[in-house]
Amino acid sequence: MKPLGLHEIRSAFLDYFEHNEHLALPSFSLVPKGDKSLLLIGAGMAPMKKFFTGEAEPPAHRVCTSQKCIRTGDIENVGKTDRHATFFEMLGNFSFGDYFKHEAIHWAWEFLTGVLEIDPNRLWATVYLDDDEAFTIWNEEIGLPKERIVRLGKDDNFWELAVGPSGPCSEIYFDRGEEHGCGDPDCKPGCDCDRYIEVWNLVFTQFDKDEEGEYHPLANPNIDTGMGLERIASVLQDANNIFEIDAINAILQDICRMANYEYGTDKKKDESVRVITDHIRAITFMISDSIVPSNEGRGYVERRLTRRAAKHGRNLGIEGAFLYKLCESVIDSWKVQYKELDDNREVIARVILREEERFLKTLETGMSLLDEEIEKLKAAGENELAGAEAFKLYDTYGFPEDLTEEILSDAGLALDEAGFEKEMEAQKERAREARDDSDNIGWSSMSSYELNDVDETIEFVGYDTTEVKGAKLLHIIAGGEEVDQLGAGEKGVFYITPTPFYGESGGQIGDTGTITGDGFTIQVEDTQKTKSGHTYSIGTVAEGIVSTGAVDASVDKRRREKIRRNHSVTHLLHKALKDQLGDHVNQAGSYVGPNFMRFDFTHYEAVSHEDLRAVEKAVNEAIFQSLPVKTEVLSYEEAKEKGAVGLFEDKYGDNVRVVSMGDYSMELCGGTHVDNTAQIGLFKILSESGISAGVRRMETVTGPAVYELLNRSMGMNKKIAGLLKATDDVIVDKLVQHLDKEKGLEKELTKLHADMAKSKMAEEVGDKEAIAGIDVIRGHFTDVSVEDLRNMAESLRDKEGALIILSTVSGDKVNFVCASPKSLIEKGFKAGDIVREVAKIAGGGGGGRPDMATAGAKDVSKVQEAMDRVKDIVNAIGK
Repeated sequence: MKPLGLHEIRSAFLDYFEHNEHLALPSFSLVPKGDKSLLLIGAGMAPMKKFFTGEAEPPAHRVCTSQKCIRTGDIENVGKTDRHATFFEMLGNFSFGDYFKHEAIHWAWEFLTGVLEIDPNRLWATVYLDDDEAFTIWNEEIGLPKERIVRLGKDDNFWELAVGPSGPCSEIYFDRGEEHGCGDPDCKPGCDCDRYIEVWNLVFTQFDKDEEGEYHPLANPNIDTGMGLERIASVLQDANNIFEIDAINAILQDICRMANYEYGTDKKKDESVRVITDHIRAITFMISDSIVPSNEGRGYVERRLTRRAAKHGRNLGIEGAFLYKLCESVIDSWKVQYKELDDNREVIARVILREEERFLKTLETGMSLLDEEIEKLKAAGENELAGAEAFKLYDTYGFPEDLTEEILSDAGLALDEAGFEKEMEAQKERAREARDDSDNIGWSSMSSYELNDVDETIEFVGYDTTEVKGAKLLHIIAGGEEVDQLGAGEKGVFYITPTPFYGESGGQIGDTGTITGDGFTIQVEDTQKTKSGHTYSIGTVAEGIVSTGAVDASVDKRRREKIRRNHSVTHLLHKALKDQLGDHVNQAGSYVGPNFMRFDFTHYEAVSHEDLRAVEKAVNEAIFQSLPVKTEVLSYEEAKEKGAVGLFEDKYGDNVRVVSMGDYSMELCGGTHVDNTAQIGLFKILSESGISAGVRRMETVTGPAVYELLNRSMGMNKKIAGLLKATDDVIVDKLVQHLDKEKGLEKELTKLHADMAKSKMAEEVGDKEAIAGIDVIRGHFTDVSVEDLRNMAESLRDKEGALIILSTVSGDKVNFVCASPKSLIEKGFKAGDIVREVAKIAGGGGGGRPDMATAGAKDVSKVQEAMDRVKDIVNAIGK
């Protein structure tokens, strides 16, 4: 009888526990929700921690899941061993104060022996040393012989946190047979050999551990179990490792077909196949859960896995991008359980392709430079790459440190990690100094002045009003110190309460306006917040002498209105981008000022013209619908339940301000907004560009700024029409005609220059000479471009059928070009290899295709020697 496949096992598990009154929940996202302690979900119980602690009410008291998980702690061992993986699925059944040990053990045994039909005689159990209850259930109720129940200590069979829920475990092991063992007659679970494989862990959470280390019984103990889907599949299918089980092996075979490689014939290549097999599952699921490549956090994990897999593809001889095709294998197989993979198919492939293409460019440059460094190290008999050289690869060429380390390891070399970290810290220090030097606003000392001893609350009332009569000026600061008075023309920091001035935060810049008192006026130029949340205004005394006491405060209302329009439109834009591009889009920063709005968001590629227009249209339609804008203060949990979008979770407290715009948008936000979307007027996207890998930026305008933009555009169109002597409706056609004519003239001129250059160079190039039985032509030039040199080499090669080597010197720069016809390439005279050896003599390096290649060098004085040594290099190849 054919054993169950991986997907069949998952279905059988969920069906079995549903039959036993469990609610089968879909897998939670790999991105933890409301849990700042985790980067990615790495266990079945992780998304349900709050159900176990009682912080949240579970949807049912009996739950089962097949949870997507990612762990990257042993990423360097993935591929090298049979058991390490980054992505896996964890089957689990959970009880939140419902059933306990008796049911958990009985159901586990019945599922393994009854549903999966595993031979009971091959199963063992372990229990915690003092857990007599679990031992008795296994022995007297299940009927497992005492000799197949092993008592183990805390390290093996007790689960606990520093403080909080904890309890003993019982693990179920499968006996693979004596042939996998260590030969010890007393071998049993707990031994380090490969004979016994753990398939299921049952955790009995029955204690609450306090800060003194005391264990107190829980009134309602819980059950948390975990069984690796891939591991139990390998048991049922009698596979030696997860790469041999049906669904995963299908991916492995697809990779082998791509690489035209037979698995099992080369140890190093097998390792590369396993790495790609594992990583393609991980990155496919991560992107489906809206994790896009970036240089930090989850995005960095995704980027690292993609680039590591791409590098191993190169090891297999796969040229160009290929992972974006391979993800189809994962989607087609796993969509049976995860429909979202199929829904996100196109996005997943495009994100992977973009990252592959970006990395291949990095890899081409970095690998060439790293290969040179490896050659130098081996030639010098050294075994460690200096940290400064590795940092140069990282800082200048974007070549990842971990990849440098891995390639060095493959070559039997090491990386000076301490030296690398020293260079990294030096760069950070330079960046800090640059930021300090650029701080020329003159308020750095004031903005860092913390009034921690202030008893009064600085109350912000600017949501409801732009004017306050009878406020109190509490503190005046100048030069970083508190003062009693400030005279006309002097600048200072002013703390008033209540204040209508909005302090810069959440991307919205601070308010300006005036503060007036008894005989004085302060022109407010900016408003900020201290780290502890005190709002203060920065300004210049326009007249009089300022002292503490009663004041009136007035915000520049017209400026505030412009800011409100621009801030409200960020919410509409965020929603429109998600609707048009996908849920992976998230806000990554913003600048909200009076004249324009800048919006940064996560996305893997440039937004197409069609998508930009669709987004712009959606935002304007929301504006034209006159949606009411409502704000309310809710608990963080209430806001999440309502579906509010939180952009920066770690900045929110227990209570949050929720801004809703009709049924279209709902976000957590502390900024100021319009009362109705119609007040925004109009919305226009000015530009869209990339600011870093995986992050895009839009600049936009609203309201009167759009009107002014339209007037300027129409005026410009009329001016262009006048210059072209055309009407508005045909200026584009007329302009195209002019440009086509200009291109034709430029093409003729370029050809004329090229012909003249070729003619001049042909006069200076050397005659054919016979070296190693082939025809060779050499030539040296001054101040000739590399492009002209390539054209000349290509022309001579095709005309003469000879090997061409040319050089040029421009100032202190040296370049070599080599071209070889197909007839000579077949004899081993490859342009890339030859030009690299020639350039080395002049202190350079390079390479390229067998038929055409270029190289650069540093030592001008060695150029003639390099050209003379061409004979030696060609002779060496011809032997």
